[in-house]
Amino acid sequence: MASNETGARARILEILKRQGPQTVSQLAERLELTPMGVRQHLTRLQEEDLVQDEPAEVQGLGRPARLWLLTAEGSKRFPESYADLALELVDGVKSVFGDRGMEQLVGARLEAQVKLYRSLLRGKSQDLSKRVAVIARQRSKEGYMAESRRERDGAVLLIENNCPICAVARVCKGLCAAEEELFRRALGSKVQVERTEHILDGTRRCVYRITR
Repeated sequence: MASNETGARARILEILKRQGPQTVSQLAERLELTPMGVRQHLTRLQEEDLVQDEPAEVQGLGRPARLWLLTAEGSKRFPESYADLALELVDGVKSVFGDRGMEQLVGARLEAQVKLYRSLLRGKSQDLSKRVAVIARQRSKEGYMAESRRERDGAVLLIENNCPICAVARVCKGLCAAEEELFRRALGSKVQVERTEHILDGTRRCVYRITR
């Protein structure tokens, strides 16, 4: 029983990470649990400082629903790829080689990623949504909890619900610029990539809008 409860709470944390703030009824529907059961799990998670609630926007008459979302502590439950070690390495590179050395390191990483992503796309369908889906699967393997979604206007969104390099990106801004460049070069010159949401700007995820 305890393992089932732990599993349900882990799924709640993942839903809040992937989908953003949710009401009790939304979580109950996704988890196929009763609202009362979900509230019990949320209470336990709140006691552990992993989730918090806030009022939702009022829709018409009646009592406003409460939205549940991750706290900063809850977000730490998702991987950040050895952040402390990475920060030490960044500081070391800057100390020994300066900003120019850091730029070269970021550039070398970008070239390696471009080569990998192009190889993954080689021989694949030219349909943009399918190509972005290939990238999303690779990004998920790298810890970004990524997904892709086609919009009504034909654009495709690449959504990254987690940033495993967030701590390093805060002190090395070139990494985020390189991410956009990576998608442009991997998908080809006929594709435009625009970042519309950015974790470092305070949003809960990074979103790239990709169009022909």
